[in-house]
Amino acid sequence: MPNWTLSDGDLKAVLDLSPAGELTMEVRHAGRVVLEPSRLGVRTAHADLSTGLVPAGMSERQVEESYRTVTGKRREHRYTAGEWTLSFTSGGHRLDLRIRVGDHGVAYRYVIPWSGPVTVVEEVSEYVVPGDGRAVLLPYENGRCDYEEIHRHTTVAGAEPILYGYPSLFQVGGAWMLITESDLDAGYAGSRLRFDGRAFRLDLPDPYVTAASPLVTPWRTMIVGDLATIVESDLITSLAAPSQVEDTSWIRPGAAAWSWWSDGPSTRDLDAQKRWVDFAAANGWPYLLADAGWNKEWMPELIAYARDRGIGVWLWSHWQHVDTELEHREKLALWKEWGAAGVKIDFTESDGQDRMRWFDAILAATARLRLMVVFHGGTIPRGTERTWPQFMTAEAVKGAEWIKPKPGKEPLYPATHYLSLAFTRNVQGPMDFTPCTFTAVRAISAGFELALSVLFESGIQHFADSIEAYQARPEALRLLSTVPAAWDDTRLLSGDPADHIVLARRSGDDWYVAAGVSGEPRTLTVPLDFLDAGEWTAEIYRDAPGDQIAIETAVVPAGGKLDLAVAQNGGFTLHLRRTLS
Repeated sequence: MPNWTLSDGDLKAVLDLSPAGELTMEVRHAGRVVLEPSRLGVRTAHADLSTGLVPAGMSERQVEESYRTVTGKRREHRYTAGEWTLSFTSGGHRLDLRIRVGDHGVAYRYVIPWSGPVTVVEEVSEYVVPGDGRAVLLPYENGRCDYEEIHRHTTVAGAEPILYGYPSLFQVGGAWMLITESDLDAGYAGSRLRFDGRAFRLDLPDPYVTAASPLVTPWRTMIVGDLATIVESDLITSLAAPSQVEDTSWIRPGAAAWSWWSDGPSTRDLDAQKRWVDFAAANGWPYLLADAGWNKEWMPELIAYARDRGIGVWLWSHWQHVDTELEHREKLALWKEWGAAGVKIDFTESDGQDRMRWFDAILAATARLRLMVVFHGGTIPRGTERTWPQFMTAEAVKGAEWIKPKPGKEPLYPATHYLSLAFTRNVQGPMDFTPCTFTAVRAISAGFELALSVLFESGIQHFADSIEAYQARPEALRLLSTVPAAWDDTRLLSGDPADHIVLARRSGDDWYVAAGVSGEPRTLTVPLDFLDAGEWTAEIYRDAPGDQIAIETAVVPAGGKLDLAVAQNGGFTLHLRRTLS
């Protein structure tokens, strides 16, 4: 019975071909099985490539890539992995399995190199995770593209047999594994996982997927290691196609003022939008998002007003208003002519192949016109920020939109919701949660809420509360006036998806540390061994009575530590600068 063992350090992928020609893969980390033998294969309209497989050759190469992104948990990336292509035939038809092991991950994709179009009716791909493994899973509503749910913390054996969206996080012994996909384009559809009580089986939203030969699926991706390895990983971006945009000098991450959350009617009012422009300019936020309700009669005036104050304006649009090439030319080009900085495109609710064709078209059009783009009401990024760097962020999260102020309403999100997102959805790519809503109906403290400005990565960070709410918290506004929206490094200092997180991010020479807890008050320790040698000044933003923020300052040595008391469901943020001599 043919067997292949592909390895990189303590990570091994073991493939077996049964006498019936059925292929399985097992993944081991440091000798422990984190993925039990799991079926691989594809069924097409013309051939079943999941059984009767016969080996037809193997090739091997080393992948070494360095690349740069405009946004993300870091800008400079390096990816190294071994890549093997195993070729099989079945009934005279060929299937190539391309597999990579490296950079703390295992990824595979299918290549069907026929002549003419290929129609996939089913992928047999599955993930069999040990039943006693811990699981953090996102329920996915059948029939629509729905990533706006709250994660369930359970075990594999205790998980409900339903659909789950990417990414899915598991702990097996001391190892963690994040399962997702990368490098999706119009040649395929986005997938999700259907749990049957034993295996998480890949599920496609369309009855079939058709593409010209060679059909290439997205990468079926597993990041494996300790929890810091998961959170800090670049693997999803590294597996994506290289940038399609040569000159990225016009793409600038940053914070945006956004009036819709706190005052919906304000989006229809030119004077109200000008007031938000002034607020953004006063606080160093480079953008204003003009959401649904803006008027084409006064928008050129608003954009000119904002330009004079150094503010770029983003325009909201329903996806169906820009879903043809004619609308790209007539609307997107007109908005660019007005001077718009970017577009927020909403209600893209599908993971189907037809919507992926639309994504490819709109990303090409916005790149050509030099318009940045944000997607809402739709799917997760799958390395998109590498391929199309003008893509700044996507929603695909149950964010602050759902917790607008309402007297007498109970908090909708437990503190674990915010923690879960840092270990799952935001690992996947930029996430437009719209944080720092101090007047929201929330269970977390003001200090934890402020920490979301660092904890959640998004190329455009929409701060969603009212002008008055921020002015009532000048200490918070001080941090929000300086906090970056793109980073040079990211490090998990400690954490658990159900308990707490301490996360450090670097921008230039400065470091920011965000922390939050679920549950009882406690003291969190911040190890400072990530700092370069010398003394550093720590500006500490923490909870104060009355749901306020207090600022303290301390001088700390590199290699030392800070012990900080945290309130129930509380948090804090540090801004660390080198101490000037």
